[in-house]
Amino acid sequence: MPVPVPMERKQAAYSNLDERYAIQGEKYQGQQYSHIYFTRLHHMRNLLHALAPSWKPQLPVTTVLGLEKGKDCIVVGTLYKHMKLKPSILDEYSKERSAVPLVKPHNFMHPDDHLILEDESGRVTLAGAIPPAAFVTGVVVALHGKETSVGNFLVEDVLEAGLPPQTALSSADEDKYVVFVSGLSVGSGTFNPLQFQLLIDHITGHLGDENEQTIASNIVRVVVAGNSVHISPRFVNGQTVASKDQSWIAEPIKELDIMLTQIVASLPVDIMPGCQDPANFSLPQQPLHRCLFSGASTYNTFSSCSNPHQFELDSVQFLGTSGQNIDDLYKYSDAKDKLEFMERTLRWRHLAPTAPNSLGNYSSPAQSGMPTVKIVGSPSSHIYLFIQDAIHTQTRILSLLKVAHTSTLLGIKINMKLDCWKVVLHVKLCMFFEHPTYPPCYPGPEKQKVRLISIPRFSESGVAVMVCTVMHDYFFIQFNLRNLECSTLSFSTSFDA
Repeated sequence: MPVPVPMERKQAAYSNLDERYAIQGEKYQGQQYSHIYFTRLHHMRNLLHALAPSWKPQLPVTTVLGLEKGKDCIVVGTLYKHMKLKPSILDEYSKERSAVPLVKPHNFMHPDDHLILEDESGRVTLAGAIPPAAFVTGVVVALHGKETSVGNFLVEDVLEAGLPPQTALSSADEDKYVVFVSGLSVGSGTFNPLQFQLLIDHITGHLGDENEQTIASNIVRVVVAGNSVHISPRFVNGQTVASKDQSWIAEPIKELDIMLTQIVASLPVDIMPGCQDPANFSLPQQPLHRCLFSGASTYNTFSSCSNPHQFELDSVQFLGTSGQNIDDLYKYSDAKDKLEFMERTLRWRHLAPTAPNSLGNYSSPAQSGMPTVKIVGSPSSHIYLFIQDAIHTQTRILSLLKVAHTSTLLGIKINMKLDCWKVVLHVKLCMFFEHPTYPPCYPGPEKQKVRLISIPRFSESGVAVMVCTVMHDYFFIQFNLRNLECSTLSFSTSFDA
């Protein structure tokens, strides 16, 4: 019997870039949120003024107060979206006192919504070639148009800031992978410990044949992208928790810690907070306290990170959120899918444009460099991720990930069946096709390319995403425990039959 050759896990240079999202010793002193919009307008206006000469060189740039009737010009300002169905505190108060509960729509769009542009000098209602459904309050744009006889501004064209400059990727001759998993929801009814254990065994190289273990040895980091635990709402409704129920609150965190300890013993792990995790509500969410992970935090490979989370791995920059910014865009605007919302945040050059209007955000003093979640002047990341709702069909996942370099994907499907106390592997070749309507990546004006990745909830889909840092390829790792079956789906742009 041949002796198996030990495999050494590859290493990668890692740099955490979360300093801009840190809230250190800041206290609320009565300040409001207007300074966030003023600062955002100041930074974005400088960028748009620099782009205006190459966009419309023959047109003057003016302010809202300087508009002249019938004269073409460019005006830069912040958009305000007047929404008929937007929730208000008065509605919440009336709901509490009403016998008939108010219906909460999942999306607050209405045909009567309209946009208003404002700067320090004034505001003007917009009309023309700027659909209200595609924009939200807080976006800074440059508009080409003219004032009408009724006092509106008739828009003919829109200029957005676009992607910032992007650092060049270093040449690399070996594949390295980063695994992203989100929505574990430990403690919920949809969480399956055995399902997550299969993922852990695959990552740590304890599952599969030699080829699968070789791929596992190329995994250099695991990122747990938010919503890792689920605590029952009856424990977080503001009521006093009985002593006999207090242990149930900590149980999901203890179970998550035990499983993370298995991973950090083998390779580095970053964990981000999400809207369901025991972290602060407002963005940017600060790292989960290390005391929550008594086992995993003893390893130097464990890193508790903020949300948003930004890091660099072998010159490849990653930027990810736990999805609150995209979910909020979904409530107040319309798009084909959530990937389009992600593209808009890149074009608008802001991670959370709806903050602080409808998304919780720190009201930081001026010295903290707010708005704290802006990416106005920072270099463009190469890979942009967020967590979203569960996706159950593989074709939907492929369409969201915008496959590049090829029109077909080849994968290996491994079915594990229990047979006489032995695990028998059956390898089957599978083929999947790229969604026909999407380009490979979202390109910038200077040929920047950003890979957009939407990560489904693992507890409901059993899907994790593995990204290659060299060619920005990726794999799907799917574990399905129905009928005692485990299937691993791996995708790449090349396959040796």
